[in-house]
Amino acid sequence: MSKVIIIVNAQVEGGKISPNAPVAERMARALARGVTKSNPHSEIEIVSGADLWSKSLQLLSPSSNLVYCPLTIKLPDWFVFPAQKIYFACRELEKRRQWVEKNFGYHTSQDNQYLGDLWLPIILTHEQLIYGSVISEGMIPNDYQQPCHLSPDIFRKLCHLAENLLDSIEAIPSVYLLQFRLLEQQIIFDRLWPFPATPAIASISTQEPDLFTCHWYCLSHQPLSEIIYPSMVMKQK
Repeated sequence: MSKVIIIVNAQVEGGKISPNAPVAERMARALARGVTKSNPHSEIEIVSGADLWSKSLQLLSPSSNLVYCPLTIKLPDWFVFPAQKIYFACRELEKRRQWVEKNFGYHTSQDNQYLGDLWLPIILTHEQLIYGSVISEGMIPNDYQQPCHLSPDIFRKLCHLAENLLDSIEAIPSVYLLQFRLLEQQIIFDRLWPFPATPAIASISTQEPDLFTCHWYCLSHQPLSEIIYPSMVMKQK
């Protein structure tokens, strides 16, 4: 039986996430559901990133029977797991922004200005690269909507940026979110997330499989044939 350890940016007691962190709880629950769906006999444990930093957890080395799934970017440098270098690269915000400015000529977020309010899901499996429907930020905190319709030209440019950005950090299979902003139809790059971050909760009710399940498929080397958007199909009917 394999074991999956989900790491969240929230307080965890007895394997349960604090009620004060409902978003982290939704994220972890969605990922756990994706694991159980394809690996029903897996043991799932949820731990706090803070406990990781305090070294109060007894950690084992990742293996075919033990998979770490961090749903937080805040990880100590000494924590070793397959995506360690990818997470570190995505934490280097200025370095990633400078790379985009140099290679694509796009403006980027600066300090607290022009922070991204749109996210392009990028699903990188062992076999292919799939782009999901763009997610937008709602009017209230932690409110996200999918799909957000963009012009074909903007979407094409985003996909081109995403593919090259992943190549630049030698990305491994995972779900990534490219965070950006549009200012008068001009792309402003903010950052790249190496896991389905908070905005991905929008996918729980809008696509099948959702981004958290897709993430597990990527980590466990399972094929992903297609993504279905039931809400879009219903509208077309």
